[in-house]
Amino acid sequence: MASEHKFRLGILGSGKGSNFVAIAGACASGEIPAGVALVLSDVEGSGILTHARERNLPARFISPGKFRTKLDEDAERAFVGALQEARVDLIVLAGFMRVLKGEFLRAFEGRIVNIHPSLLPSFPGLAAWQQALDHGVKVTGCTVHFVDAGVDAGPIIGQQTVPVRDHDTPDSLIQRIHTAEHELYPKCVAAIARGEISVQGRRVVWKKN
Repeated sequence: MASEHKFRLGILGSGKGSNFVAIAGACASGEIPAGVALVLSDVEGSGILTHARERNLPARFISPGKFRTKLDEDAERAFVGALQEARVDLIVLAGFMRVLKGEFLRAFEGRIVNIHPSLLPSFPGLAAWQQALDHGVKVTGCTVHFVDAGVDAGPIIGQQTVPVRDHDTPDSLIQRIHTAEHELYPKCVAAIARGEISVQGRRVVWKKN
């Protein structure tokens, strides 16, 4: 069942759900002082829904509607309503492949986080690991950031580097980036749940222990 911790997470995903697994595990172990209140997906057969149901967590498919890269108005209202009903404190995007727009962002302003497979602001958008290889960089990584109206443009919460090896392929590089994501994302979500994060303009400040 969903945890009864005071701090409640709503997790959105479209794919396999590996970041969800890392976060759910960190909640279960106490690394993140929070519980997963609801898991939503825009893909009916997604791995993230399977993983959530295996853990007896509330999980729902909501049809995204008629658009390919964003939610239509009805879908947006349905997502917002489900998350509000679940009384989530923070929305965690874990491979959610839809750009969030107006009403959604207004309903949860400053309470949506995402992880991106590059060291932002470098390589925003799709296939960031391929962009890193195409540009010949020697270091890439992943970034946890707050979500705003821009694409991968919100204030940066945390980053972790991943070296690019001379013989890397897109598959080998993204595998190592995923490993870094599974370490970084739970740490950042835990810090938010503990109240250790503040936003000052474009800068995110971590409180010192």
